[in-house]
Parts: sequence; structure tokens; C-alpha cells
Amino acid sequence: MQELTTIGENLMKNINKTANIKLGMRNMKTAIAATFCAFIYLLLDRNPTFACIGAVFGLGGNMEESKLNGGNRLFGTIFGGLLGMLLFTLYIKIHPEGGFKPLMLLLLFVGVILLILISLYFSWPGAIQPGGVMLCIMLFNQPVDTYIEYSFNRIFDTAIGVIIALLINYFFPRERVVRWREAIYKKFSKKEK
Repeated sequence: MQELTTIGENLMKNINKTANIKLGMRNMKTAIAATFCAFIYLLLDRNPTFACIGAVFGLGGNMEESKLNGGNRLFGTIFGGLLGMLLFTLYIKIHPEGGFKPLMLLLLFVGVILLILISLYFSWPGAIQPGGVMLCIMLFNQPVDTYIEYSFNRIFDTAIGVIIALLINYFFPRERVVRWREAIYKKFSKKEK
């Protein structure tokens, strides 16, 4: 019974905490960027998943954060994708049928080290995590006949999402949106009087 009381108290604390959560400008801009990506891809009849992910990762609280976050995602995808293509090409020279053989462990080990070195060389340490995801997808989850196409599509889609996020933050910086919001409030508050 004591456990249920503690669970109930913790639940109430969390409910009270969520009552103070507000929908801010960054939330709205992130939703706009992701939805805009999906809309463009709907018109192109193309899967928007990775463009939307790029937009979500790419939108920061300001333009500098957007450049950093978007750059991390984009450069990580580029580094991991190109490195994954190279290593998988080597792998299928030895194992043309693909699959998971012990050689893949060595390629993964070398790939992660190279990815870290490349990311650091280009001064993008934040690219290591998304690059590692891309590298693992390339090595472990791609059919032999589509891995190059997949990598280039993923790089392209991520770039589109990041660019859209940067454009949203460029054209709608906080200061401009606050001015617009205040002007709208003033206009409507005058009409009510």
C-alpha cells in the first residue's frame, strides 16, 4: 500500500510539473520546419522521414544553435554515409552476398575510429554520434544492391531538412516574431476597447 501512495504522489508531482510547461517559439518553429519538409516531400511523392529528422535536429533556439545542431546532423550523415559506402564496398568485394560475417567487426572498429578522426579533423565533434548511426546503418542494415543509393538519398534528405530549419530560423528570428506578436496583440486589444 505504501508503494501505491508513493507512486500516486510522484504522479501528482509530474502532473503539476507539466501544468507549467508552455508551448514556446522554438517548439512552433520546429513543428513548422518538420511539417514544411513533409509537405514538400508529399508534393514530390517521396518519403519525408530523414528530411523531417534533419529539420527537427537542425532547429535551435537561435541561428547559431541551428547552424551547430544542423551541421552536426548533416556532417555526421555525410561522414558516416561516405565512410559506410567505402567500407561496405570493401566488404562486398570479399563477401558479395553481404550478410554479417566476422570481417564486419573489424570494419566497424576501423570505421568508428576513422569517423572520429574525420569529424575532429573537420572540427565537427558533434558529427560523431549521427555519423556513427549512419555508419552502423550502412554496414549492418543495407542490401548489397541499394547501399550507395540509400546513402546518397539519406545525405540529400538530411540536407533538405537542415536547410529548411536554417531558413525558418533565419526568416523568423525570435526578435522579429516577438515584434509581430506584440503588434498583433496591440491591434486586437485596441479593437476590443
